[in-house]
Amino acid sequence: MIAVSDIQNIRLLWLKCGLFLFLGCLAALLIIIRLDSVAEVFLLGISIWAFCRCYYFAFYVIEKYVDSRFRFAGLYSFAKYAVLGVPPNAPDPAPIPDKPRNAGNLNL
Repeated sequence: MIAVSDIQNIRLLWLKCGLFLFLGCLAALLIIIRLDSVAEVFLLGISIWAFCRCYYFAFYVIEKYVDSRFRFAGLYSFAKYAVLGVPPNAPDPAPIPDKPRNAGNLNL
């Protein structure tokens, strides 16, 4: 498997943002053209707005106001956090060590 690093170039990040915005607007326009009523367009807008607010809650509100230990890695990691209540990047609890076999013969 090939390791892919994060984009570091600011211009590429802005280009990526612009491409997402373009694709979103194009898809919305194509959907709106196919809809029959203003009510359907309105409901589509409410749906998009509500999902955006949920995404904002999942990543910004949780980290800034609920649990500063939470660092998101995607919607899957947020779902695990929401269901399990433990940040996905929290260290696993240390295993309980076994008792030494010759506990009476320790040379400390």
